[in-house]
Amino acid sequence: LAVSLVKMLRCIQAQLDDYDTQINSTFNSHPKQAIFDSLPGAGAKLAPRLLAEICSCEDVLTSAEALQCHAGTAPVSYQSGKMHKVRVRHSCNKHLRAAVHLWTFQTQKQCAWAGVYYKAQRERGKSHACALRSLGHRWLKIVWKMCQTGKAYDSNLHATNQLKHGSWIFK
Repeated sequence: LAVSLVKMLRCIQAQLDDYDTQINSTFNSHPKQAIFDSLPGAGAKLAPRLLAEICSCEDVLTSAEALQCHAGTAPVSYQSGKMHKVRVRHSCNKHLRAAVHLWTFQTQKQCAWAGVYYKAQRERGKSHACALRSLGHRWLKIVWKMCQTGKAYDSNLHATNQLKHGSWIFK
């Protein structure tokens, strides 16, 4: 039984290797590959996934807010009388939301401003998932702008723009 399971695993691994090769060649030939490859923390696994999820429905996503809602990072708020509540968006692309969650977890370790933002969200009492969702909300706005301009992520340019606009993160 063990020997037959090993043979099956070897066959599956060979198929997975072929699949990874096909994903990499498709990703490398995409016109927006450089944009998603420049994202800190995305790496070889998450960059193609983010590109596929975001660029597959680019014609419908007409603004950064539309992308944020599609990805599930934009909160849903509702009010009735004096009661006002905010909850997580359930009507969204679950695959993109999961990819953004995994990616923002990596960015808060690799990108200084993302780490500061995540830490501030946690200090405000937000849960880990909520803090990552908030960070993803900011990142998706950046990704949207990058896709519109066709420019790769530049941490120095981002820091300069944030300082120019008086962001609390860079103070």
